[in-house]
Amino acid sequence: MLTTRCLPRARPRIYKNPRTSSMRTFTTRTRNNSNTRIAIHPYAHRRQRHFVRSIVAVTTLGALATVLQWASGGNLYRDAHAEAPEEPEIEFEKARRKATSKEDNRALISSQHLQVKKSWENPGVYAWGSNAGKVVAPDSDEAFIKTPRRIPFFDGKLLRDIKLDKTFAAAIDEKGDLLQWGTGFSKDTAQPTKTLRGKSLTSINLSRDRILALSSNGTVYSIPASQEEQETGPKPSSSSWAFWTSSNDISYRTLTPPTLSRGERITSVATGLEHTLLLSSAGRLFTAASASVDFPARGQLGIPGLTWQTRPPGAYDQCHEVITLRGFSIAQIAAGDYHSLAADREGRVFAFGDNSYGQLGFDFSADSTFVDAPSLLPIQKLYAGTSQVPSVKGVFAGGSSSFFTVDATKMASPDSSELDLKTVGKVTADTLACGHGIWGQLGTGRWTHVQTSPTKIPSLSGLFEYDEKTNSVVPIRLSRFSVGANHAAAVMDNVTHLAASKWSSENDTNWGADILFFGNNEYYQLGTGKRNNVAQPVYIQPLDAGAEKKLKGEQHRFQITPKNKVNVGGRTVQLEQRVECGRGCTAVYSGV
Repeated sequence: MLTTRCLPRARPRIYKNPRTSSMRTFTTRTRNNSNTRIAIHPYAHRRQRHFVRSIVAVTTLGALATVLQWASGGNLYRDAHAEAPEEPEIEFEKARRKATSKEDNRALISSQHLQVKKSWENPGVYAWGSNAGKVVAPDSDEAFIKTPRRIPFFDGKLLRDIKLDKTFAAAIDEKGDLLQWGTGFSKDTAQPTKTLRGKSLTSINLSRDRILALSSNGTVYSIPASQEEQETGPKPSSSSWAFWTSSNDISYRTLTPPTLSRGERITSVATGLEHTLLLSSAGRLFTAASASVDFPARGQLGIPGLTWQTRPPGAYDQCHEVITLRGFSIAQIAAGDYHSLAADREGRVFAFGDNSYGQLGFDFSADSTFVDAPSLLPIQKLYAGTSQVPSVKGVFAGGSSSFFTVDATKMASPDSSELDLKTVGKVTADTLACGHGIWGQLGTGRWTHVQTSPTKIPSLSGLFEYDEKTNSVVPIRLSRFSVGANHAAAVMDNVTHLAASKWSSENDTNWGADILFFGNNEYYQLGTGKRNNVAQPVYIQPLDAGAEKKLKGEQHRFQITPKNKVNVGGRTVQLEQRVECGRGCTAVYSGV
């Protein structure tokens, strides 16, 4: 019997992964070592499945691309190329129609010539701006007239003067009779109506509620703006002579300075809302109240201490001589709403009245907002260090703004160079402005609330042009300056030409003077067709729609026609276009 020995059952060997102890491989062998089973870790299994999926996806996409290429005829992608730019269509200027005459040819080649021609052939009044009082367009209910429009009543008529307010207006016809219209005159009468007749009026000014009219003999008439007051107020007695009669069927007053010497008469009148200035032929200045509702109380009369309580006995609108200016020969006057300007023949300026916005040209003082005595404005300080001597040639005012035209003459100085000596005697024409400019009405390019020191208007200063008649360079001054309540119009004194005739060349054209507008445009009173305020002078389009027809690319603008002898209605008259800026409105009329 054999001896047996019990041996322990063989255990499987365990292999440890040298990189990580957490991964183990278990190998199980049978007794005959014929089968071996290996267990794989889950992470390796997931990577294997991802690899298989990637192979399947790539194979599928490749097959799909092959099918698409076969379906597209072998071209999977279209040929790419840049689109050729479209050839611009060339537009040729249309051939100008053939002119039928010399005059027709001139009108075809120049819109300026056409404007001059129409101003002679169709005299009348153009107006635009606020129509709240039916002043600009009496036959229209529109609140604003955005661009120049003719007033049919004045077609073919010549006027001596015209003035516009928001609710009433007045004009003097060719015979010197007064015409009035607007809701402030009469709500029942739309068309201009003759009121004061037979006085040979030459100019008019408007106050708050009255019209100040100057006659050819120097008499100043104060007429109510309201038709009702004209009919119900006291009427002066009628007077008549052998060959001259006067109709006094309306109420009015006369302003006559009591101290006029023999042969002395009133030659110029300027009016604010409450006061008026009267300039005599002897260079003396008188002032008076111009409105019936308020007495001047801001020093604009130029009489220190004069108030409603201290006024002398007599009529409230009696004339007072400005004693302070005795000895100065006053040549020009201007009035804003509440301030006054006077310039003498030596080129000095005196200012008095309200200075709330610096419109007198003096520094503002909160302790005293007005100056009740004429004070000399030191214009020469503005030209200190320039070797120029200034001389004021014109004063203008409106609202709370003031303007001065100045001729500055170059003088020699001890340190002048040889080059400077060549310019001795050269005159530079400047335009200065001060006062209220929040709406751009000073024209300086700034929106200044208060401007105390007179400042140059760049667009209207230091301008020159070549004059072919004199073969020299001459300064361009202003020939006319109209200042409204918050806007203004400047007419340049540039070289004009009105000599084209049937004897001159067919290319010889007429042209007028440049005119520029600036300031408040709330009521479209600048005539630009837009409503934005403008702080520097700009041109506007021609008044007539026919004049706007021009050659393509040609620059055209409104040019005002200067004075010239014209045949109107079979008679020869001295005719010119004039501009007038009012309170929120503007007019251009044919003046004689």
